Amino acid sequence: MRVALVHYHLQSGGVTRIVCHLQKALGQRGIRTVALIGKPPSVPGVGDFRVIPGLQYEADRPAITPAELAAQMRAEAAAVLGGPPDLWHVHNHCLGKSLVLPLALHLLAGQGERFLFQIHDFAEDGRPANYRAMLATMAGGRREVLSRLLYPQGDHLHYGVLNRRDYRYLREAGLDACHLHLLLNPVDLGPIDNHRPAAAAASEPLWLYPTRAIRRKNLGEFLLWSALAPEGVRFATTSGPENPAEQARYRRWLQVAAELGLPVRFEMVRPGGPGFVDLLGRADVAVTTSVAEGFGMAFLEPWALGVPVFGRNLPEITPRIGGEGVDLPWTYDRLDIPLDWLGRDRVEEAAREGLQRNLAAYGRFPTPDDLHRLLTAWINEDRIDFGRLDEPLQETVLRRLVAARAHAALLGPGELPEPDSLRASLSENQEILRSRYTLACYGEAVEAVYRQVASAAVTAPGSLDGEALLDRFLAPERLSLLRVD
Repeated sequence: MRVALVHYHLQSGGVTRIVCHLQKALGQRGIRTVALIGKPPSVPGVGDFRVIPGLQYEADRPAITPAELAAQMRAEAAAVLGGPPDLWHVHNHCLGKSLVLPLALHLLAGQGERFLFQIHDFAEDGRPANYRAMLATMAGGRREVLSRLLYPQGDHLHYGVLNRRDYRYLREAGLDACHLHLLLNPVDLGPIDNHRPAAAAASEPLWLYPTRAIRRKNLGEFLLWSALAPEGVRFATTSGPENPAEQARYRRWLQVAAELGLPVRFEMVRPGGPGFVDLLGRADVAVTTSVAEGFGMAFLEPWALGVPVFGRNLPEITPRIGGEGVDLPWTYDRLDIPLDWLGRDRVEEAAREGLQRNLAAYGRFPTPDDLHRLLTAWINEDRIDFGRLDEPLQETVLRRLVAARAHAALLGPGELPEPDSLRASLSENQEILRSRYTLACYGEAVEAVYRQVASAAVTAPGSLDGEALLDRFLAPERLSLLRVD
């Protein structure tokens, strides 16, 4: 079988890791692959690839028509694979990073090429500028046209997603179950010493947030936990944000942490220092406070290194326990604080403005019931979930707790667990990772999907209901102010 993998780049990042995993796992199964990318890769472990500059991000790509791009993709894939690909496996085509790629793919699909569209992230989910650009440039402002271009449907057109939320949303947008596949990412950190101590010997316990500290990672909540940590416990993050738009908020949190004397170190993965995997392996506990993820690798990877996980659960993302999921013994769905610490009027005004801005960014307006739905999700018995708040509101709460530590008793939950209590599920979780999340398992699952796609009849493309999909992502109950610009 010959497969063309398509992505904008193979630079450092989550999708790049998956493409590299795919090439390795599929190669072991005798499937020939080539990665078509927009610029030369910058990571090790890449298999066969060809650079097509027209695949770069919109701001970087040369001028090219959809027909020209489609022709170049066909020619380069065939040159490496020794013939036309049996199918195309495309990653994040609908994210709005390119305004020509979806049009080229639509042409190829209409000509009978078979596709697996793997969606890691949606423009409808917190990326309104990307969505507006696609709507205006690709579809002339017509939403039904954008749906047809982004989400074609046919027997020879299949979709892969990372979590059950996205699976449900695409089904509700009209995608047939036989054309939709749940593809759970593999956990592969390279060779692991299974005999290493549960936590590295250190002068102080380390609670590590293994993340690039972008806004949705909810850094304010991480700092809150550091403020409640016992004496002598260190907190740390691995990396800072790269996006210039993230810098001002991030620098403010660094300033607040220093001003309040919080036991936190930032950006510990640096040149000349320990790498990501080594640092994670040294941690006593891995922390995650993110309010939004596509897959949630932070819930899985630490266990492979013998490091338990603590923090905010994301029930719509994390795999189900007892199915393909690991046990998360010390996670919470909400971090409740007393509403009167902020005042109901202040919270309601912030909610109203955030809701309006979020919907307006997608060309929509709130209905009379939307604010009530939002506040019902946010507030429970005069307590509000800290993760729904924006940075100024979170800072108000953090300063209150630092000034009066006894107020932590009013939080829910209000204290850190003992690290030893987190390790009760370690052996079971590691066995789940070994049996269900290996590269071999991933390769087997993906090949099974490829066989379905490659043998499918070619049918005239229809399309999903893009407006129904947007409805799901913009539901007021899902809103966190950390995702509103």
